[in-house]
Amino acid sequence: MNENKKQSATCRILVILLGVLVMLFGLALLVGGIRLVQLGGSVYFLLMGAASLLAGVLVAARRPAGALVYGVAFVATAVWAVADAGLEFWPLVSRLVMPAVLALLVALAWPALRRARGVPAGRGAYGVAALLLVGLLATAVSAFQPRPVVTAQGQRPAVVPVAKGSEQRDWMHWGNTTGGTRFAALDQITPDNVDQLQVAWTAHTGDVPQSDGFGAEDQVTPLQIGQTLYVCTPHNQVIAMDVDSGKQRWSFDPKATAPNWQRCRGLGYFDASLPIAGVPTVAAAVAAPAPAPPAPALAAAPPAPALCEKRILMTSIDARLFALDAATGAACPDFGVNGVVDLKVGMGEIKPGFYTLTAAPLVAGELVIVGGRVADNIEVGEPSGVVRAYNVRSGALAWVWDLSKETPDVPLDPSIHYTRATPNVWTSMAYDPQLGLVYLPTGNTTPDQWAGERTPQDDKYSSAVVALDVATGKERWVYQTVHHDLWDYDLPAQPTLTDVPDGKGGTLPALLQITKAGQVFMLNRATGQPITEVRDIQAPQGHADGERYSPTQRLSVGLPQIGAQTLTESDMWGATPIDQMLCRIQFKGFRYDGMFTPPGEDLALQWPGSLGGMNWGSASVDPTTGYLFVNDMRLGLWTKLIPRAQMTTGAGGVEMGAASQTGTPYGSLRDRFLSKLGIPCQKPPFGTLSAINLATHQLVWQVPVGTVKDTGPMGIKMRLPIPIGMPTLGGSLATQSGLLFFAGTQDYYLRAYDSRSGKEVWKARMPVGSQGTPITYVSPTTGRQYVVISAGGARQSPDRGDYVIAYALPAAH
Repeated sequence: MNENKKQSATCRILVILLGVLVMLFGLALLVGGIRLVQLGGSVYFLLMGAASLLAGVLVAARRPAGALVYGVAFVATAVWAVADAGLEFWPLVSRLVMPAVLALLVALAWPALRRARGVPAGRGAYGVAALLLVGLLATAVSAFQPRPVVTAQGQRPAVVPVAKGSEQRDWMHWGNTTGGTRFAALDQITPDNVDQLQVAWTAHTGDVPQSDGFGAEDQVTPLQIGQTLYVCTPHNQVIAMDVDSGKQRWSFDPKATAPNWQRCRGLGYFDASLPIAGVPTVAAAVAAPAPAPPAPALAAAPPAPALCEKRILMTSIDARLFALDAATGAACPDFGVNGVVDLKVGMGEIKPGFYTLTAAPLVAGELVIVGGRVADNIEVGEPSGVVRAYNVRSGALAWVWDLSKETPDVPLDPSIHYTRATPNVWTSMAYDPQLGLVYLPTGNTTPDQWAGERTPQDDKYSSAVVALDVATGKERWVYQTVHHDLWDYDLPAQPTLTDVPDGKGGTLPALLQITKAGQVFMLNRATGQPITEVRDIQAPQGHADGERYSPTQRLSVGLPQIGAQTLTESDMWGATPIDQMLCRIQFKGFRYDGMFTPPGEDLALQWPGSLGGMNWGSASVDPTTGYLFVNDMRLGLWTKLIPRAQMTTGAGGVEMGAASQTGTPYGSLRDRFLSKLGIPCQKPPFGTLSAINLATHQLVWQVPVGTVKDTGPMGIKMRLPIPIGMPTLGGSLATQSGLLFFAGTQDYYLRAYDSRSGKEVWKARMPVGSQGTPITYVSPTTGRQYVVISAGGARQSPDRGDYVIAYALPAAH
């Protein structure tokens, strides 16, 4: 008897606790729902909140009606969820899982509620509970299954074997070619055997990047020439390694320092023994036979190469340009002053951290061409965005492009400084040796969100692709992607040069430019004219005092736009309905008129955000299939202009948070559009890989990339490989065997995809995440094909390392 009383008391307490839980759920939805309705949003949350609050009160009072009220509310929720979100998995999870868990508990409490009223319990509720449990378990299992956004349809292109003797020999440039293809004509590793890849060797650089996101980051793409691999570290140390073992051959430390933004994305390479003229085009490079290796010496060993006949070029975070002997790491004495050119010359005052170089220098024939990163949003009058070309042998200045001048290609008197605060080229450039053109993807004049003081020259060259004659630096053409850019939609990626079908049986020389705004522009790289349709749209106008606004903006509608849809309230997401509701409240509280919503003194939503869309990792292309591969991140921002009188003095301006914008009428405030749990407020995926057919201009496939295994709400690792798709940062590598390698996710994996279908066919766990781009090569000694990646830590991860990891198929015995 006493035992039965104890069980009854326990059951009563549990029912009351359940009622309180449902009440709290309902109260949160009711309070938030009222606010959402006031903002003109969905009435669902108010109604569900009221119903849940009533149900919770009744359940706590041990009245069966409470279960009935909640049951009806749950059924209505399911109907609303499908009407609001369709049949997409992750949006339905956000809307239904938490209510379903509560429904399951209420169903289990039904017999106790009936008994409390002296009514027979009945068994039907257990059947309902069982159905809900099965549904929840099925949802949990389904959450681990990959879901393509776009599935490849129809017949896949056939794999074109690499012709004997035309295999790629070296990875000589940041993008493999000066055209930024990130494509390797190698096929030893294939979709059929990639699952046999294993770690061949691991090396350590000794430079572990400790960062909060704006300090040191490992983002390098290595170079490989012959038997040597070259990497640079966040603090500009250069290390040469054996390609088969990772064993260090030499290292060079320039003792470079900068207060922030320490990173080295890549190196340049020059070989004086190679012919400069007649370099094959990007397309021809696939089929053109490589030169035969020299015959082995039969008698005396050949003489040692001259010092610096082959040289490594590097720009540094403290604005220097180095030339190093590729064989020894010694500074080249004939270059600049003891192997160094001071890039601060002609720049005027440079405050610490205001001018850094992080992109790989472009080696174009006998020139090495450099731009530079200028600090964003701190003040007007920051250092110049000048682009300079130096003789790769002597370091002598060949030409400058100071774009504020009427003739920007005329070198200035040494006593005159380059024009301050002009648009810059902070990312990597491309070069077409047959056309003799260098392509500059430009940024915009700082600050990003106020442009009232920009000059006509600033407005002409900001966020544009500019083609210069490589010999003289004279402008050939310019194509702007964003007019009067107020969103930091500068061009972050190296242009990709390839040839595309002209629809008449021939080809056109194309330049593919991806943007932070999720656009892919296809231009004729000889003329700068669009090959695919670009539409001028009417742009929303702002009201900031003293600002001007472009009446139109450009959208590249002839190619797929990646993650650039106009958001609606129904696109809001969250781990729970409460989280989702709070994101809806944020969304409805913003001023939002689509992609080009201008900043103002109120809160404005920017989507895509200034991080992307696509970023510096750039695209890759497979010329044998005509597929372009891009990866993106989907992170919106909210922005606000702060009148100068209200601006806190001393505010910085790196990327997020308060920015001083000193010298303008406004400071600014911006941050990522995240939920209270630190999750992006819009529905997943938050990052994808996409393949675009350059002949049909259609999206072939698109897949989420990355899991929440090494991240999660409020920075807590979920440790679950749920493939929701995470923001990406880094580049991809395409191979002629039909593989696409990628590592720039928030989890710690290098992955391989079938490039024709988007199916993940292999992944390898790394000690930490990576922001680098993988490369591949075949060892000239062993004949093994390696895939190499630098792993220093994912962007938002506290886990850091200094790894360079090589993967290969098992060695033949």
